[in-house]
Amino acid sequence: MRKIGTKCVQGGYTPENGEPRQIPIIQSTTFKYNTSEDMGKLFDLEESGYFYTRLANPTSDYVAKKICEMEGGTAAMLTSSGMAANFLAVFNICSCGDHLVSSSAIYGGTFNLFAVTLKRMGIDVTFVSPRATKEELSAAFKPNTKLLFGETISNPSLDVLDIEKFSEVAHEHGIPLVIDNTFPTPVNCRPFEWGADIVTHATTKYMDGHGSAVGGAIVDSGKFDWTKYADKYPGLCTPDESYHGLTYTESFGIEGAYITKAVVQLMRDLGVTPAPMNAFLLNLGLESLHVRMKRHCENALAVAKFLESNKNVAWVNYPGLESSKDKDLVNKYLKDGTCGVVSFGIVGGREAALKFMKSLKLIAIETHVADARSCCLHPATSTHRQLSDKELIECGVSPDLIRMSIGLEDADDLIADIEQAF
Repeated sequence: MRKIGTKCVQGGYTPENGEPRQIPIIQSTTFKYNTSEDMGKLFDLEESGYFYTRLANPTSDYVAKKICEMEGGTAAMLTSSGMAANFLAVFNICSCGDHLVSSSAIYGGTFNLFAVTLKRMGIDVTFVSPRATKEELSAAFKPNTKLLFGETISNPSLDVLDIEKFSEVAHEHGIPLVIDNTFPTPVNCRPFEWGADIVTHATTKYMDGHGSAVGGAIVDSGKFDWTKYADKYPGLCTPDESYHGLTYTESFGIEGAYITKAVVQLMRDLGVTPAPMNAFLLNLGLESLHVRMKRHCENALAVAKFLESNKNVAWVNYPGLESSKDKDLVNKYLKDGTCGVVSFGIVGGREAALKFMKSLKLIAIETHVADARSCCLHPATSTHRQLSDKELIECGVSPDLIRMSIGLEDADDLIADIEQAF
């Protein structure tokens, strides 16, 4: 089996004789066919192919296939953003009247999606601590619970999820575990190896790496047997009248049913489609992901150690530190590294944090993480400002928390910038 570095560089696309070495950019909305019968077979899902880029495009599919290989899944798709990926991943198996359970330590935008937007659609959510016991997790489940959700490393609180524990509880209840694997990427963690069933990514972050293209991805492990719980997942296990009564699990098996439905039904109707050019730019980032993640982690650890020893710092949270509260989970799930994001608090609280950020010269204030350039953010007054103080605490975000994304610059220069800002 090829190793992750080789998959990053050459996965998803193998050119034939005389074909372009780089994946081609198919910048076209539509595709020509000789007869209506030929196109009709595509509309009936009797044959694979392309007819309209809102559903699928070859460039995007090449890149989705690469990410699928990297995660060790059976099927994958790209979306227009990471938020779109999480929405489709949930909405593909949840509908009005359903319920999901989620770790409370997740990205603020995803928290809002679950707590506000999905609620307006009739989908309820119960949030649980990422450190919940099996008994506490089980207590959150209801008869109409359809999935369990978590982040491998939470943004911005940097809690490491016990994937195996969460997957065991999910499977005991006959539901899939969906994991957002954005921060570690499949270079540092592959959740399917620990029992997860669906993986999502904001490819905008480390996978892209150069801050050029927003995007998302969904990958199916192909291991969750939807047919065992057909009454719970009728969208996958009963006929879809919009495709002449086709049943996804019968036509595409458990390995392909979930992603096929998300593409031909949800992407068709919601249109959260990635641009072919953005998929191409994403692939350029993927080619160096295995090299970059190592440097991100090395730099972040150096910065975290500096912060840990600085008198101006109240606390430091970085999973790679020996002092990390999640050290045992890191040793289990993230042996090759964690991520390049460091969270810390400054002595003096919220006001001191804002003053510190204004004094930075090299490290920019941005609503972003995980590209080549270092940046930082004060979540309580930016990405998480829509949350109450109680919800902030539930998400693991204190008012003094600064999230710093450590890039690929020289670590000494980054540390010097932080030092002068104090």
